[in-house]
Amino acid sequence: MLRNSCAERGIELHLVYGQASRRESVKNDEGSLPWAHKVKNSFWEVGERDIVWQPFPTVLKDADLVVVMQESRILSNYPLLLSRLWSSRKVAYWGHGKNFQSDAPSGLREQWKNFMIGRVDWWFAYTQMTVDILKQAGFPQERITRLDNAIDTNGFKSELASWSEADINEEKLRLGISLTAPIGLFCGSLYFDKRLELLIESSDIIRQQVPDFTLIMIGDGPSMTQMREAAESRPWMHLMGVRKGREKALYFRMGDVMLNPGLVGLHIVDAFCSGMVMITTKTARHSPEVAYLRDGENGVYAGDTPEAYSSGVLDVIQDVDLLQKMQQACLADSERYTIENMVKHFADGIEMAVNN
Repeated sequence: MLRNSCAERGIELHLVYGQASRRESVKNDEGSLPWAHKVKNSFWEVGERDIVWQPFPTVLKDADLVVVMQESRILSNYPLLLSRLWSSRKVAYWGHGKNFQSDAPSGLREQWKNFMIGRVDWWFAYTQMTVDILKQAGFPQERITRLDNAIDTNGFKSELASWSEADINEEKLRLGISLTAPIGLFCGSLYFDKRLELLIESSDIIRQQVPDFTLIMIGDGPSMTQMREAAESRPWMHLMGVRKGREKALYFRMGDVMLNPGLVGLHIVDAFCSGMVMITTKTARHSPEVAYLRDGENGVYAGDTPEAYSSGVLDVIQDVDLLQKMQQACLADSERYTIENMVKHFADGIEMAVNN
């Protein structure tokens, strides 16, 4: 889509990509495009990090603009950045502005990343959070393009629409859930940053106040063993494992609120598509897409204790009018954060960067 959008503006887009490192390959998420330039990456494993060199194709040496990921571990970025001293070719970053999940936000890596922020001609920022970081670092706003990072929502919306009310009720009955029970949904990888203990303890409190409250969890990960142990004594807690596509959409149709006390990322866009209100905490190590959450309008920042988090959830699920109003706001935002809008922003930014 981005290639076509650029072509309409008289701009030729090329994509350069390599392959995953040994440690990354377990994700099994590599892809390919017939028109793109595939190169062979070189990797060095340094502690827990993979340092990478991604060759730059000679046939693209006359490119007017090169967009690279803002990752300090990509050594091949540095010659491109240095070439700005003598070349008319422009270099842009596409990134977060900082590592939102860093264990040492004031450490040397983040200091280096901050030092390098202004060493480019243009910035493609994931969300408004990244824009704010760049402005604070002194990067000129007129050379920042906010992308509003998104995924293909049309496919998921079609999958959501493919389930009828009868289908949804049938699955509720199969799981032993009352047809009128408020349902909290968690969807994501099961690991430490998701604050799953807080989720379970808060759900216990919610259940005391709302006896038919139900928790559905989609996903897998290192913390699955603990979640299975928790579910043994909680018949109202349903572990569905990994569900994708239309299967995942069924449970998103069933949910009223998305309970995600820990890290929030792109799945907030899925929540918008299904009209689910995201409830999280401000203190979690979020990805930049959390910028889409407007507290009290399309989501909630609750406190980070079981009492405070459960109170935030109860305020929403026990107020039917508020819940419906917020769900409508979510659906409206699902039209804003789309791959189509992201492509337009990206193409606009490329055009401005090339012509500036």
